[in-house]
Amino acid sequence: MNYELIVARRIAFFERKGNMIARPIIRLALIGVALGFTIMVLALSIVTGFKKEISEKVIGFGSHIQISKYAENNSFETQSIQNDSSLISSLKLNPEISHIQVFATKAGILKSGDEIGGVVAKGIGKDFDWSFFNSRMVEGKIFSLSDDIKSDEIIISSNNARKLRLHVGEHVIMYFIQQPPRVRKFLISGIYETGLEEFDNLYLICDIKHIQKLNDWNDGDVGGIEITVKDFNKLDEVGDQVYAQISSDLNAKTIKEIYPQLFDWLGLQNINAIVIIILMIVVAAINMISALIIIILERVNMIGTFKAMGAGNYSVRKIFIYVAAFLIGRGLLWGNIIGIGLCLIQQQFGLLTLDQASYYISKVPIELSIPHLLLLNVGTLSACLIMMILPTIMITRISPLKALRFS
Repeated sequence: MNYELIVARRIAFFERKGNMIARPIIRLALIGVALGFTIMVLALSIVTGFKKEISEKVIGFGSHIQISKYAENNSFETQSIQNDSSLISSLKLNPEISHIQVFATKAGILKSGDEIGGVVAKGIGKDFDWSFFNSRMVEGKIFSLSDDIKSDEIIISSNNARKLRLHVGEHVIMYFIQQPPRVRKFLISGIYETGLEEFDNLYLICDIKHIQKLNDWNDGDVGGIEITVKDFNKLDEVGDQVYAQISSDLNAKTIKEIYPQLFDWLGLQNINAIVIIILMIVVAAINMISALIIIILERVNMIGTFKAMGAGNYSVRKIFIYVAAFLIGRGLLWGNIIGIGLCLIQQQFGLLTLDQASYYISKVPIELSIPHLLLLNVGTLSACLIMMILPTIMITRISPLKALRFS
């Protein structure tokens, strides 16, 4: 029979009278653990949600991997490559690749009345995945493409629509600076908004056939190939695999390599979450150490009795380690309930808002991950229990004779 566990349960759940001193201390410790863990859950969920939101927006414009011609400059004018069906077929055999699409970009100037603005036209084909823009349309709709007919419809950002005073259903003129200069008249099909001003101020989406015609390309020429992977954590691995498959005159770059500053900044958010979690674990552990010392001091007579009956220091210390585990577990339970509850409320109602111009999103993002929560619970419980070993050392110094003499 595990008598240590039985005794620990009686102590932890107040089944024994005469512990009026320890009871308020224990309750304060439980509150400290619960509040600390609530903050951990919120910090982890917000940082994870923030990284996911920003990453999805950047990837929505550029996909995970881009194959393009080797170039010595960073011009928005993509050089032509052959839309090689054999290459695309071989890439589709990779089980980690979920989607492949072609694109081309060309810089130009939009003009509406007396207003002008520099933009980059991103030409897309029939194979384009519209899921990202579908969820970010604020007015109008996306346009459809076919293999035979060139579409004059475009979608522009809400920023450019405000600057140029444009609305859905209106026509806009775009000038392309080349020799000779060329002009195209487009119909605005929809207006999107992502919150990433660097992209919203820059891009409009059009039919790739326009860029092919402007550049005097053949139908099989494109500016590049975009690849979407199933698991973002395997992005670098898949990027290396794609690079090994393409010819020597082509380059394959992951979205991390295209926008390194942005993803380095997102990586720094992990440090913020780790610092908060470590501080909260330390605070929770200190609270529990204080409570456990009070419990041990209040039960000196009980410890002396067990030792007089033949119990060793290890056995008695196990009792109080079990007590700490019960109390920490209750604190974590309440911390999970409160933390996850607050996260679900924010997910559903978006009560906490942000300045989209500064943070790229309009409300505090939340991403609840069951593996992350399980790891956080196990890690916190383990770290706290390890630190609970320290106060139980004082049990080894309690003499059964002295403990019973002053009982």
